[in-house]
Amino acid sequence: MNLSLLGKNALVCGGSRGIGKASAIELALLGANVTLLARTESALQAAVSELECTQGQIHDYLVVDSQNEAEIREIIGNIVSKRHYNILVNNTGGPPAGAVTEALPQQFELAFRHHLVANHVISTLLIPGMKASGYGRIINIISTSVKQPLENLGVSNTVRGAVANWSKTLANEVAQFGITVNNVLPGATRTERLEEIIMNNAAKSGKTPDEVAAQMQSAVPMKRIGEAQEIAAAVAFLASPAASYITGINVPVDGGRTKCL
Repeated sequence: MNLSLLGKNALVCGGSRGIGKASAIELALLGANVTLLARTESALQAAVSELECTQGQIHDYLVVDSQNEAEIREIIGNIVSKRHYNILVNNTGGPPAGAVTEALPQQFELAFRHHLVANHVISTLLIPGMKASGYGRIINIISTSVKQPLENLGVSNTVRGAVANWSKTLANEVAQFGITVNNVLPGATRTERLEEIIMNNAAKSGKTPDEVAAQMQSAVPMKRIGEAQEIAAAVAFLASPAASYITGINVPVDGGRTKCL
């Protein structure tokens, strides 16, 4: 099986921590040159220093606020005029927790721009280079809520579904150019995002954070919380030459928690 990404360029959004950082580490291990994208330069510098470079890889980073469309177009547009990217990992932190009945219209608008619009703008900037190189992999980190809505994540559930349908539409349009588009759907994964969800649920339910975490864990058939590197392994495979005929799918990485197929 050919998993080598030597000579390939990858852009990983939200790459300074969590699943994004773990994905960057895996892509670099397979030989890719990785560019990390996030808002905080100090965190990006620290993350880049952890990336494998023994195969001659060159890694760098971009300081970009994914909520600022003009900034995305300027900074990424400038770099793609000089360098083609073969791999894009769209990954953005989720909206705040809360019931959908309590959500304000502007929360949906903000989340839509932060997730779907940002993904779309970055993807369309990179696709010409993928076409030119004859190799393209777009991997969207979404959520298992695409298949089964999660309690107390009303805005997130809504927007994640929109991103998944955008992704499937895009996959059908670009497949003829050797570009695949797939979604990785993490379940409960040990990240800062999960800690925020646990604290929010604890505050609403009157339970302790430990009780909420234990309840989450018990709902997973494997009886444990996932690790970021386990999500990243799926990302790395989908980015590889071995996944060349896989496109337009959702891949849950959740220890079996999602009850539907």
